Amino acid sequence: MDLYSIMCVRDRTKALQWYGVFFGRPADEVIGVEYLWQVGENAWIVIDDRDVRAERVGGAMITFGVTDLDDVLARLAAYGVSHEPVETYSNGVRHVEVLDPDGNSLSLAEAAGRVTRDS
Repeated sequence: MDLYSIMCVRDRTKALQWYGVFFGRPADEVIGVEYLWQVGENAWIVIDDRDVRAERVGGAMITFGVTDLDDVLARLAAYGVSHEPVETYSNGVRHVEVLDPDGNSLSLAEAAGRVTRDS
């Protein structure tokens, strides 16, 4: 099964810059007016600013499992992308919410014991 998650945005140019920073690279594919980042073997995030999507702007909520949360947050901070405070759940999972310029929520979660950097 493949997953295509649509991130409805108002301004494609602004969104492409922001998502390029978030993912650390430009879109992997462009199909018509949609820009796609591959985020898993069969999973894609799609940026779409068409008028038909206007009512859905800012309503997406996605969580990505990462193994390098601190590194990702440092990269985002270097580009001025802010985030909510990092939470640590009772099971050791570290979680943080990052909002795109339109209010779409892209959360990052790192499982306990998955840190890849030296402590």
